Amino acid sequence: MPLTLSDFPHEVQVAFFIFDFLPDNWEGMSGSYLGKLWDGIEYLFKVYKVSDESTILYIMKLWEGTIISHRSKKAEHKRKAEERKSAGGGKNYTHNVKG
Repeated sequence: MPLTLSDFPHEVQVAFFIFDFLPDNWEGMSGSYLGKLWDGIEYLFKVYKVSDESTILYIMKLWEGTIISHRSKKAEHKRKAEERKSAGGGKNYTHNVKG
């Protein structure tokens, strides 16, 4: 049976909850995922009355690292598949020429 959010400790639940409010940061030209924009974290901690900010932030940064790693592997896999497609996608013609 897959895990649900309620299976995790309270700190992890809070970290995931606040993490989802932070906007994503994408690189414009390549479309690479760069992580979250952390500018509003203090405001969110204050609004949701987070008492153990350092623990919550630590969990959030661990989760961000996992997401960045997953998305970069996925992008790399897609890039390699496109390279294979373009390298082998052309038609090869062979001609038997008798002189």
